[in-house]
Amino acid sequence: MGEHPKHLPADERRAATVEAVVNLAAEQNPSDITTTAIAQRMGLTQGALFRHFPTKDAILEAVITWMAECLLARVDAAAQSAASPLAALEAVFMTHVDFVSEHPGAPRMLFGELQRSGDSLPKKMVQALIQRYRERLCQLLEAGKTQGELDAQLDSGTASVLFIGSIQGLVMQSLLAGDTARIRRDAPGVFSIYRRGIESAP
Repeated sequence: MGEHPKHLPADERRAATVEAVVNLAAEQNPSDITTTAIAQRMGLTQGALFRHFPTKDAILEAVITWMAECLLARVDAAAQSAASPLAALEAVFMTHVDFVSEHPGAPRMLFGELQRSGDSLPKKMVQALIQRYRERLCQLLEAGKTQGELDAQLDSGTASVLFIGSIQGLVMQSLLAGDTARIRRDAPGVFSIYRRGIESAP
């Protein structure tokens, strides 16, 4: 990533900070990212960084807000463009995979926040994001049942957990292998298995 100009409008500076943190999280343990490292990545002093964010948690909150807004906007657009609930589920799955492939630091940030002890605001924001995501999935799953695409006895809550868990598993496997591209390669096969488990019988 190239250096950011030293003089940017406040909104652009905050966006550049979010970008720097997500990129750093792709390279190292997110919990080890310091404000010094963020400022150095951006070519700024810590003082300049703190003019836009009073604390490190404020930076994390901005990063999680960006991730939530970007991911949910993408999956909503993918679902709305699909022809049926089952097609929408597949589109959401692949769109989520694409987001992770483009921003590998994002899931590492989310996992890191969920592992933090206590109830920090960033951790609560991650939990809220997951809940909002699950609600979207449950709506699609229920629509699929209503339209006869999915098994009428399907537990939508459990199916949404498995959906998210499948993506998390792909992320973990790619991190262990040190191969981000593996997520995109493996995703179609994983969704195919998931699909067979929720579809209505022929």
